[in-house]
Amino acid sequence: MRADPNFGRREFLRRSGQIAGGALLASTLPAAAFAANPPRRLRVAAIITTFFYHSHAHVLLENFVAPYLFNGKWIDPGMDVVSLYVDQFGEDDLARTFAARHNLPIHPTISAALGCGGPGLAVDAVLSIGEHGKYPVNEKGQTEYPRKRFFDEIVAVFRQAGRVVPVFNDKHLSYRWDWAKAMYDTARELRIPLMAGSSVPLAQRRPPLELPARARITAAVALHGGEVESYDFHGLEVLQSMIESRRGGETGVVKVQFLQGPALWQAAADGLWSPPLAQAALDAEPDSGRPPARELIRPPRPGESGTPFVTHGILLHYRDGLRAIVLAVASGGGIHWHFAAQLAGEAAPRATSFYVGPWNNRNLFKALAHAIQLHLREGRAPYPVERTLLATGILDAEMESRFHGGHSVDTPQLALSYRARDWRRVREMGATWKILQPDVIEPKGIELWKQP
Repeated sequence: MRADPNFGRREFLRRSGQIAGGALLASTLPAAAFAANPPRRLRVAAIITTFFYHSHAHVLLENFVAPYLFNGKWIDPGMDVVSLYVDQFGEDDLARTFAARHNLPIHPTISAALGCGGPGLAVDAVLSIGEHGKYPVNEKGQTEYPRKRFFDEIVAVFRQAGRVVPVFNDKHLSYRWDWAKAMYDTARELRIPLMAGSSVPLAQRRPPLELPARARITAAVALHGGEVESYDFHGLEVLQSMIESRRGGETGVVKVQFLQGPALWQAAADGLWSPPLAQAALDAEPDSGRPPARELIRPPRPGESGTPFVTHGILLHYRDGLRAIVLAVASGGGIHWHFAAQLAGEAAPRATSFYVGPWNNRNLFKALAHAIQLHLREGRAPYPVERTLLATGILDAEMESRFHGGHSVDTPQLALSYRARDWRRVREMGATWKILQPDVIEPKGIELWKQP
């Protein structure tokens, strides 16, 4: 259905009440409305920055073209990637090989990919994977990935077609808060089912940990083993995914501060965060190879240069009074993730680690692919997109604080309230790792590990 690009919002909303097959959008009706149609394989367009071995495009799309393991079962994706747009072809490009192997056309524009080579909208869902590639890095140290541009061009096709389909946006919405908020507002205005975020919260929790609903959390910490910004985002999403169901629900953040060196440890001395709580999170990881009860979350000792283990922190002041911190630790490779919280009235903290499976982070994306596929079928994200919107805003404020030497940044724009949902059905609970064990040899290139 083509439409005049100048038609009004009322007419757009009337027309966008349907997607392929006539299902009503789940932003206004229950997800069950999607299931009323006869089951069929959805047609998906993938809009990606670049494709190389272990890139996000690789580790996500491989779970859309063949069955994959999730919670110990082989899952058919139930949908087909039918078109690609690739923004950059690097020296280690695998996009062309992947496309040829799976008979996928690579289109020169996003609009052509959504139209499968023709005008209009010819797909049922869109994957926007705007991670990796050679893009500018601004003065604050943020890589300027084109997620907002991808989103705007996708929306332009929706407007022209007079209808919308579900969209997944990989990782945070944009490196700029105002752009991220504009993406969110547009999705709400046009009733676009939007999902975004990190893969890490979906990982198996070892030891198992479920915080009580409406728990009174007095302090919380998340740890990651990666770089500033790109892995800080994952740490923020781990934190949010664990604390968003606390008593009173999420109400937002009033202040963000980037801390490193003496300032980080002075904040601990001032009682703004707890090294013992962070150590409890670190110690939760089984089989870490570290000596038991080793003290790693500490300031330098006399004679040591720099901080021996912690590289930086993101101190968060929430509107409800909760203080939390995300710490980057030198645990190697960005594949170690930890969380701990202190609950009111309890002497011992509750802590866990997030196990990503073998092959670095590659298998972590099986759970994320499963969650995305449910979103694309049902038209409703398994967990609130507001989680990622808030993490996006915190990350931008962190980089602003870092740019200005660690000064605290007030964040009135992050007065975001939302309620958590039960999303256990999309989390890996560990059964997969009884089958896909560390001694299983990882397939190289774009080869798939298939069911034995």
